Amino acid sequence: MNKNLKTLTNGIINENPTLRLVLGTCPTLAVTTAAINGVGMGIAATIVLICSNAVISLLRNVIPNKVRIPAFITIIAGFVSVVQMLVKAFTPSIDKALGIFLPLIVVNCIILARAEMFASKNAVVPSILDGLGMGIGFTCTLTLMGMIREFLGNGTIFDIAVTKGHIAPMIIFLLPPGGFFVFGMLIAASNALAKKKGKTVVETIGCENCPSRGICGKVSCEQTAESEVETNE
Repeated sequence: MNKNLKTLTNGIINENPTLRLVLGTCPTLAVTTAAINGVGMGIAATIVLICSNAVISLLRNVIPNKVRIPAFITIIAGFVSVVQMLVKAFTPSIDKALGIFLPLIVVNCIILARAEMFASKNAVVPSILDGLGMGIGFTCTLTLMGMIREFLGNGTIFDIAVTKGHIAPMIIFLLPPGGFFVFGMLIAASNALAKKKGKTVVETIGCENCPSRGICGKVSCEQTAESEVETNE
């Protein structure tokens, strides 16, 4: 039970996919202009994570190693299609707000990384817990970013007026620069807490230490750059 609990909480705290592993930054920055958007994207990604992890774990001894990535993407795409249709049917406003980033969950680094690094190597129950934990961590980060940006940029939280009409909103927080600023501040806070607890902070680790290296290849960026220089010479 302790092992399962550790697997569940790992994605929420120790290996938060957004603040600790710095994965899925594209939707993180793009959809968090409002708190409700963060909740919608987070829940959609969580459902896909849980379902895809479960299926990939069940088929881990059946899928040939050479075609594992295309197989993973096919499985993930199936669940994303189901989730997208459900969102379109029941919450069209969220579907409109998320736009292209909802179907792009198919190639979300968080989902592919957990499929490659965890689900393909572990049993079904731990894989489901891993997907749930990572999904909760992702959802919490997106919701927090959305709340901060919506409050500062519009004076509301979940469309409920807080300072709207009393204090002029800082529109920049609804724009890309504001998104990068809030994201950077949250990573800085995460690093400070990690350092205080004696854990590794987020830093440049190179491709060879990246948790997603199994997806895009294990050759480091430095080695790739050196190869390009030698080729040009």
